Amino acid sequence: MSDRSDSVGRHLRSIFSRNYLRIVFIVLVLLSSVVLINGATGDHLTTATEEDVPRAPATDGHTVITESGKTGTITAYAPDGSVIYYDNSRTKYYDVDPVEGDPMTIEYTATDTINSEGVTCSDPPCSLNVIERVDLETGEKEVIYERYDASDYSSEWHDADRIDENRILVGDMVEDRMFIVNTETEIVEWSWDVQSAYPIEGGGPFPRDWAHLNDVEYIESEGDPMNGMMMASLRNQDQVVFVDPEEGLQEDWTLGSENNHDVLFEQHNPDYIPAANGGPAITVADSENARVQEFQRENGEWTQSWEWSDERMQWPRDVDRLPDGNTLITDTHGHRVIEVNPDGEIVWAVESSRPYEAERLETGAESTDGQSAQELGLESHTPGDVGGTNGEANSGSSESGFDPIGTLSRLFGELAAFVISYFSFRMYNALIFITPIWMGNPEFGAAAVLILTVFVWILLEVSWRLYDSQIKIRNPVYWGNSKK
Repeated sequence: MSDRSDSVGRHLRSIFSRNYLRIVFIVLVLLSSVVLINGATGDHLTTATEEDVPRAPATDGHTVITESGKTGTITAYAPDGSVIYYDNSRTKYYDVDPVEGDPMTIEYTATDTINSEGVTCSDPPCSLNVIERVDLETGEKEVIYERYDASDYSSEWHDADRIDENRILVGDMVEDRMFIVNTETEIVEWSWDVQSAYPIEGGGPFPRDWAHLNDVEYIESEGDPMNGMMMASLRNQDQVVFVDPEEGLQEDWTLGSENNHDVLFEQHNPDYIPAANGGPAITVADSENARVQEFQRENGEWTQSWEWSDERMQWPRDVDRLPDGNTLITDTHGHRVIEVNPDGEIVWAVESSRPYEAERLETGAESTDGQSAQELGLESHTPGDVGGTNGEANSGSSESGFDPIGTLSRLFGELAAFVISYFSFRMYNALIFITPIWMGNPEFGAAAVLILTVFVWILLEVSWRLYDSQIKIRNPVYWGNSKK
């Protein structure tokens, strides 16, 4: 009788323990689902249409922002923060610069994805890369130069730099080179191929996305040691390089080295600050390290002279030093463009879905007269010591009181941040890039909990059913002494 009672007791305890676990699983599924549904249906940022573009705070000049993520847009803000120009007719927009002498006319690089077979694309998808000019006041557009390419994977021109009235330096990611084209004759007058100086065993996958040359700059500054040189960003080699049009790569001037991620990690949009402005120096968006940096040339070497980041920064892709000493930063996965003053405080900010580059038009192409951090005496600021966030757009609720969904989202967000700290930051950025715009740390945390909960639940239910049916899975390997 006692044995039977013990058996019944064990059975009941088994049932109750299973039910308790099921209740826990149900609660976890419900809570994570609430966070995901709230994220998907909430008032999240989008710039897919002009009506959705947020108004910017007032500032001293016109600001143009490009986007190249899931939504390709170019938006121009007036000094009062109103939108004076918007276009989303191209698939992706990248570099943008004011035309010299007419800051209300801009030139930009853009890419269209071609999905239909035709004379320009025999095997879709293909790409159309363009350099285009637009008058922001009239909206009149003109294609300056264009080229069709047979692929749409890493087949863009992320940057072009005008040299004179007819010549433009182009960063050709498709063919891993930079070239100068005469836009009047359409003759390529000069080119430099990355393969002439780098082995194909390094970088990214060859030939699909090997160098990922994402930025070029023609340096024109009398008396500067780099006057007449070309600067390029080789993202997949983690390097910024200088090329003499006749002698080729200037190895002694290279900033960074492949896989030395303490210096640079898949950088974007370096800008050269000439000696006349306190250089030679380079500002650069150190994308996968979630920071922007500046390097000063001293004693034949590059030395970090300034760094800025905050807790929100996630994959910056542009940084310009403005003539007034402020710094304009594009934070792609932070969904914002911000302006930081010399004290490290955010003094201007506007939300954007996935911004690529920002330009303050009155300051010239890449903010021509910006001074070096060393010249300005700027101090570095990192997430632990950045104090001010004046002017930053507030994406959360400022209302007091109990907010259960907000509290739950913060908990899932902290969980995601903790897990992310143990994994590849680069993989996380790739995940952000391919997921919907409303997916942030809280949603990633909730999705991870939901998937893990469902997986464990199913696994336990199967094992319970096998146990109740007295079906046992024997280990095919027996460790022990067999009897003779």
